[in-house]
Amino acid sequence: MAKDKKQPRPKAITPKGFRDYFGAEVTARNEMLTKIAGVYHRYGFDALETSAVETVEALGKFLPDVDRPNEGVFAWEEDGDWLALRYDMTAPLARVAAQYRNDLPTPYRRYTMGPVWRNEKPGPGRFRQFYQCDADTVGAASVAADAEICAMLADTLEEVGIPRGDYVIRVNNRKVLNGVMEVIGLSDATQQADVLRTIDKFDKVGEEGVRQLLGKGRLDASGAYIDGVGLGEEQADPVIAFLTSGKRMSDAALNDEQSRKTMRDEIGIQEKDRNPELTNSQILLDDLTNIVAGSTVGLEGVAELREMAKLLQVAGYGPDRIVIDPSVVRGLGYYTGPVYEAELTFEIKDEKGRPRNFGSVAGGGRYDDLVKRFTGQAVPATGVSIGVDRLLAALHAKGRIDSTAQGPVIVTVMDRDRMADYQTMVADLRNEGIRAEVYLGNPKNFGNQLKYADKRHSPIAIIAGGDEFDKGVVQIKDLILGAEIAKNATLEEWKDRPSQYEVPRDQMIAKVLEILDGDENL
Repeated sequence: MAKDKKQPRPKAITPKGFRDYFGAEVTARNEMLTKIAGVYHRYGFDALETSAVETVEALGKFLPDVDRPNEGVFAWEEDGDWLALRYDMTAPLARVAAQYRNDLPTPYRRYTMGPVWRNEKPGPGRFRQFYQCDADTVGAASVAADAEICAMLADTLEEVGIPRGDYVIRVNNRKVLNGVMEVIGLSDATQQADVLRTIDKFDKVGEEGVRQLLGKGRLDASGAYIDGVGLGEEQADPVIAFLTSGKRMSDAALNDEQSRKTMRDEIGIQEKDRNPELTNSQILLDDLTNIVAGSTVGLEGVAELREMAKLLQVAGYGPDRIVIDPSVVRGLGYYTGPVYEAELTFEIKDEKGRPRNFGSVAGGGRYDDLVKRFTGQAVPATGVSIGVDRLLAALHAKGRIDSTAQGPVIVTVMDRDRMADYQTMVADLRNEGIRAEVYLGNPKNFGNQLKYADKRHSPIAIIAGGDEFDKGVVQIKDLILGAEIAKNATLEEWKDRPSQYEVPRDQMIAKVLEILDGDENL
């Protein structure tokens, strides 16, 4: 008789494109979410929590992976309906705005945060599950709503620990991009999408690289040839002028009047219209006006940018935080007006020690047609999404988040028969708001208890055996100071600093609080 085959054991491995998060990481993320929610709430946005599952019909065609439009979500069939995990927070909002349109206030201002899932090819730093924090205004057509979102984004970045000067929020308008397409006579949707993707590469390949990609193509760094869009020079020139206007405005040389005069000459501002008090953004907007002069939609986009710049300036959000940048495209196809992106400007080191810019951590824009899919009526909407995981990674890279959160105070066990006394100690600590636990492993080897405390990054160990109980005292070991003394044993300053104290049992709480306060200042 043949033996039954043993069932193979499952592999203990995280699925590809996913990862696990442990104590300090979860704590840091929760703290960041609380700070972000605080800013959103301060701006008057209400919390909303939608289902993690939507119908594929509700998600529509707006899938994030343009190369695999039918595979961008995790979907399954159930009772004749196709369901999918949400791939962002905006599509569920559109469904909610339509479903509850008679009950919600207009405008409806909501924020939400949670995981999203994308069935895309994973890569370094690119996961199939990640957290987003969104804030959106539905039902407000004015670009004042877009300006407010940008201001709120700036405040949020500073609230979570990105100081002014380490970030910039770049703003553009899809209508201006459409105007450029109209001016160069490009009506083919596929070519338009190719041009937008090429514009989006401006920061990576530069002016000459974009010009080549707009034309016949170029060799990339690996030596592979990339086919171009196929535009002629007369079509490519306005696109390059459009892109370089933003780059020139960011040049510090434009801060002197001679450079400003040269710029006015280059973009054709007439003598009667010249204003020596023009700011860089005003000159840029005049530049864009000339570039899209033959397009009604393009001029409308410039006017919206001009209004946003004015609103932000009077609110105190100048070019040190928010700038107009024609190279901002944003990938998703549903944007209809202003688009914006938050970029971190400081350098970090990659895995090979090479300096690189961290890049974008948030983005959004106006999407006036998304709710219309459900209602048949145009509903204006604008919003922003913050990539929490990228923001956390940036703060870790700059050393602004401690990757090892402090663990609990450990009450060690010297006598199993006194477990009730140890539990009383830990209860006293917890009642004072001190994170604490009793060691619940095998107490036979005391050294293992201290190793456990070390692995938990515990600041203090409480020690009490028969002698301590008889005398009514406890031993309090400062583990953080002890580690510092071990690292700096040759330094005189550490010699007179004890790392263990014997105190009366009724003074245990006071001494623990004193040590915790001192360790924070080490």
